[in-house]
Amino acid sequence: MDYIILSVTILAIGIVGLVTKHDLIKLLIAIEMITAAATMNFVVFGSLMEDSLGQAFSILALSVDACVTAVALALAITIYKQLKIRDVRELSELKEEQSEEENQLVEEN
Repeated sequence: MDYIILSVTILAIGIVGLVTKHDLIKLLIAIEMITAAATMNFVVFGSLMEDSLGQAFSILALSVDACVTAVALALAITIYKQLKIRDVRELSELKEEQSEEENQLVEEN
């Protein structure tokens, strides 16, 4: 039962981080916390039901999550190197500016 409480706590911290933070790396960490909590639930409930399927699925989930995290981290690093932007709100503003420029080009043609 303690592991379920720990999992819910990690999930809550991840959700709070996802809602309150705007830094790309901090958002990735928050997403990782959420997926870690979900994976922990698979292991805990699998052991409560005396079934090893939860552990097998958690290994699969961790490997897929590692790949997704590597790609997301590579994107975040590339965005920072190219644009010097770490804030998600600035990326949204940049996208809006780009759409406005595209609309102006379409209107001119």
